[in-house]
Amino acid sequence: MQLSDVDLTNLDMFERHQAWDAFDVLRREAPVFWNAEDAPNKGFWAITRHADIVAVDRDSETFTSTEHVQLEEIDDELMDLRRSMLETDGLRHRALRKLLSREFGGRTLQKYEDFLRDLSQITVDAAFAKGEFDFVRQVSADFPIQVLARMLGVPREHTGKMIAWGNQMVTNSDPDYTDVLAGSPESEKYKHLPFRSPASLEVFEFGRALARERKGADGRDLISLMVNRIPEDKTELSPTDFDNYFLLLVIAGNETTRHAISHSMLALIEHPAQLALLQEKPDLIPHAVEEFLRWASPIYHFRRTATKDVEIHGKKIRKGDKVVMWFPSGNRDDEVFNDPYAFDVTRRPIDHVTFGKGSPHFCMGNMLARLEIRLMFEALLPRLDSAQTTGEVTRVRSNFINGIKKFPVKITEK
Repeated sequence: MQLSDVDLTNLDMFERHQAWDAFDVLRREAPVFWNAEDAPNKGFWAITRHADIVAVDRDSETFTSTEHVQLEEIDDELMDLRRSMLETDGLRHRALRKLLSREFGGRTLQKYEDFLRDLSQITVDAAFAKGEFDFVRQVSADFPIQVLARMLGVPREHTGKMIAWGNQMVTNSDPDYTDVLAGSPESEKYKHLPFRSPASLEVFEFGRALARERKGADGRDLISLMVNRIPEDKTELSPTDFDNYFLLLVIAGNETTRHAISHSMLALIEHPAQLALLQEKPDLIPHAVEEFLRWASPIYHFRRTATKDVEIHGKKIRKGDKVVMWFPSGNRDDEVFNDPYAFDVTRRPIDHVTFGKGSPHFCMGNMLARLEIRLMFEALLPRLDSAQTTGEVTRVRSNFINGIKKFPVKITEK
């Protein structure tokens, strides 16, 4: 690929899993690259080297999240209506984050570990009983959503629609998942909603009903804590704050872990020596999770907006310009990772940027994601005799989510 061919808005390239060539060219020739966009968007600066991604992510004074974190440019009057914790900085971001951050920390997660281990075994039992199945549907999508439902205090029968809502919202550029494609004339009706998706309305109503049930009670689920705790900045959650926080939990608690598990399993099938090594030495699995996360890189990008004129690698970024961090590119940077396109479960160190790096916006659920991935593969790999794909592995049509859509497999048990 030539530099003149690079266009990070080209969804065909991402659907074909061919963005890696573009990232390689950009890191080598144009680590700060102006990517034009179709109107009404104005274009963005693509940041593709590991060190630059870390620098931008850490500097919230120069590169703010308050102008929103996706490529879509939102009308000024809709900014606050669509604002979640991701679109805040400073004291308010800290207050919203601390409202639930302890529930995603090590000590609190310990109380979920037995449940997670049992659930991973149940998930693997059901998959092995089928023999041939879609790994995404049977394992990757089902397992994280069951965990999230437990944390939210949501009955199991609702998990199917939670998966569907997540698909419709974050993969709103894939016609297999939504009837209202991002950027379509139809989506203008929903521009006041997250992801311009009518599914957001269903998520809001679902969350509000749960909040009404739990307001004033002493429950310990995430919803009860949201509606009964006061953030440390003493500013209570408004109805809009609650809506957007709940919606963020539904998405973040499912989508990224789901795709990380899918990519990791596919990598193990395609690299049988690495699979055999983990089966021979299961004590490697906890650290191998870091290579899984580097390899998978389930989120392609997050955006920041420059708060002032700034220069990076000789490129003059103007105040108000969009600055976009491309995490999979950082995770393939050969200045940081030796032989970055090798899948190596013994790799040391693994300084990946999958969850961000040293930023106030560092993924709040990173410890939960690591725990889920570890327990799933600790349950699956010892029982696995053979695994192979039985059809085409298809990917989500998106430059936001690096996801596997269909993953047909045949698995036999030892």
